[in-house]
Amino acid sequence: MQTHILGFPSIGKQREQKQALESFWDGVLSVDALSATCTELKKRHWRIQKDAGLDYVSTGDFSLYDRMLDTTCMLGAIPERFTPCLDDAPADRYFSLARGNVGRNTAPLEMTKWFDTNYHYLVPEIDADRPWTAGTHPVVADTKLARELGFSPKPAIIGPFTWTALAKAPRAVRKWERLDEIVSVYAQLLADLAPYCDCIQIEEPILCTELLPDDARPRFREVYASLNAAGPKLMLTTYFGALGGNLQTAVGSGCAALHVDLVRGRKQLDAVLGALPGGTALSLGLVDGRNIWKTEYSTALPLVERAVAALGKDRVLLGTSCSLLHCPVDVTEETALPEHIRKRMAFAVQKCAELAALRAVVENDGAEAAAARAAAQPAEPHPDRYVAAVRERAASVTPDMLARRSPYPERRAAQAWLKLPPLPSTSIGSFPQTDAVRKIRLDYKRGRLSEADYVAAVRREIRDCIEKQEQLGLDVLVHGEAERNDMVEYFGQQLGGFCFTQNGWVQSYGSRCVKPPVIYGDVYRKHPMTTDWILYAQSLTQKPVKGMLTGPVTILCWSFVRDDLERSEVCKQIALAVRDEVQSLEKAGIRVIQIDEAALREGMPLTRAEAEIYLRWAVDAFRLAASGVEDSTQIHSHMCYSEFNAILSWIAEMDADVISIEASRSGMELLDAFTDVHYRGAVGPGVYDIHSPRIPTEEEITQLLRRALRRIPKDQLWVNPDCGLKTRRWEEAWPSLQHMVAAAVRVRAEA
Repeated sequence: MQTHILGFPSIGKQREQKQALESFWDGVLSVDALSATCTELKKRHWRIQKDAGLDYVSTGDFSLYDRMLDTTCMLGAIPERFTPCLDDAPADRYFSLARGNVGRNTAPLEMTKWFDTNYHYLVPEIDADRPWTAGTHPVVADTKLARELGFSPKPAIIGPFTWTALAKAPRAVRKWERLDEIVSVYAQLLADLAPYCDCIQIEEPILCTELLPDDARPRFREVYASLNAAGPKLMLTTYFGALGGNLQTAVGSGCAALHVDLVRGRKQLDAVLGALPGGTALSLGLVDGRNIWKTEYSTALPLVERAVAALGKDRVLLGTSCSLLHCPVDVTEETALPEHIRKRMAFAVQKCAELAALRAVVENDGAEAAAARAAAQPAEPHPDRYVAAVRERAASVTPDMLARRSPYPERRAAQAWLKLPPLPSTSIGSFPQTDAVRKIRLDYKRGRLSEADYVAAVRREIRDCIEKQEQLGLDVLVHGEAERNDMVEYFGQQLGGFCFTQNGWVQSYGSRCVKPPVIYGDVYRKHPMTTDWILYAQSLTQKPVKGMLTGPVTILCWSFVRDDLERSEVCKQIALAVRDEVQSLEKAGIRVIQIDEAALREGMPLTRAEAEIYLRWAVDAFRLAASGVEDSTQIHSHMCYSEFNAILSWIAEMDADVISIEASRSGMELLDAFTDVHYRGAVGPGVYDIHSPRIPTEEEITQLLRRALRRIPKDQLWVNPDCGLKTRRWEEAWPSLQHMVAAAVRVRAEA
């Protein structure tokens, strides 16, 4: 049986890619030096896979910014606004699409979540009748290099149906009419790869969703017939769920192999085996590419045995469920974790080895098999994973704990004490995390700063943040979050049931990396987490200051979650902890509280039936956290960088008083959905894209607000950025916020 992974993390064990990218953007590193760093990372990652005993190494999984963007550039699908960038150097043109072009004031491509993960991809845009000029794909050069170095490369490319399905186009544009043009470019790519490999991984995760249009599905067999004839054998690769209603489409592709996710789609194996054509190989995605726990061989082995019994060993491959992009790199770096937790973990390096060990067990390969079986023994139970009081409290939650005391219209009247103007302005929470702010936290962490000096230093940052907001003229202020390194880790550090890695970084987008906490036990609040900082900020101003919390669903989705308790139950435990913090803030006198649920849409399963179940418990978790306060306390929530239109009715069920939501990159297009569902709460559609260094003009923001007022009544509209400002510099954030406030004042006078 052959073994392979679907992709390896690009970032490097010490986040070398991030450092190189940011040095290049700052003008410190040349494009050649950036390329050299990336090449060394690729070689290192191929060697890891080879040394682990894998039969193939992955190419095409490494990207300077985003693999969807790489595909867009290969197709030449460059939107018209980037025409002035076409004559730029290739790297400059590429990063203009990803990050915008400050000099030309060109907005970047829209960004949203890759299916139900926390990875962000750049959304392709298909303009009407705009000619495309095909470019190159980095996978060709990488595959050639891997072959020259003696590896057996398996190129990984995103398939044409997934790319097209995720692309955006104006309503008048029929994007699927360009499929023949798209496929011809793919055919050339496969031909270019042919001299360097014998198998190509072509990814169509769209088949695990219900998003493939009815008029596109019949073309699948025809398109793949032409692609199968264009180059080496194709492995049609699906992940993030079961094929469900698209099973016949997948098995009818004519590809030499089919890869299925048996972690998120475990129950599909028998249906796949029954439908698989004779001669087609089956790749089993058994090692979880999205979590950090070791593979349970007792669960995986029966699946392998069933596949081998049906197909024979020569038609079975063993692989990861999806790319290891979603995992940290190497658990051997984690020397500070408690041993009873660390020994249960497997990061990307270890997951490569797990595949070879799993094969050894199946093939009963002597000493290696014995060692693998010994390593796969279940971990002994540990007392801090189960807390009786937490379980009892979660079991005692009643329906009345999920509801505010009064409906929204009555709460709105009770919140008149805020005396806010029409179109009130605010920010989302964090302000720029300067080097000085980071140094304060680092010095305190390493013992170079006393507790008293640390508190004094953070208070100085909070005072400065409040003064800046007063100067800007914002209406509802925030404390800036100088004490927080991350919106999830900060809370996890103060909750029971969490632990933290030293170097467990995962790419979120581009050079942005996150270090998810690990939930290994029952979750509870140890003590108030934010009250002192927020109260200090409120003491500095007569304007209301928001208490800033991360919501239970986002804490869940942005953590690595224990695998021995249902996610819905873990989320309920977190919600109760957040509820305690909400009530502490209110009792202390903070009457505007924001509970961010940026991951609500992200965590949603890919099929309607599963999504309904998830949304019910996810919304209930938010309501459990947010309810229990007086009508006069205003509850905000924030969401960003996901497609929210389809779940707006569920967002309405959250029953927040104010929601702020990403909207600037999409040109306020989601506001149509607010009209359709007759949303009654207040809405702050983001007017400033904080994920780009460009500074929006006052006129640009003014136009966005005018567009918003066509859909949202003026007494419901708030003005805010898309997200927090921690990743921006003050020289970018300050003028952008000035323009935002000026636009709000201007449109307020017009309304």
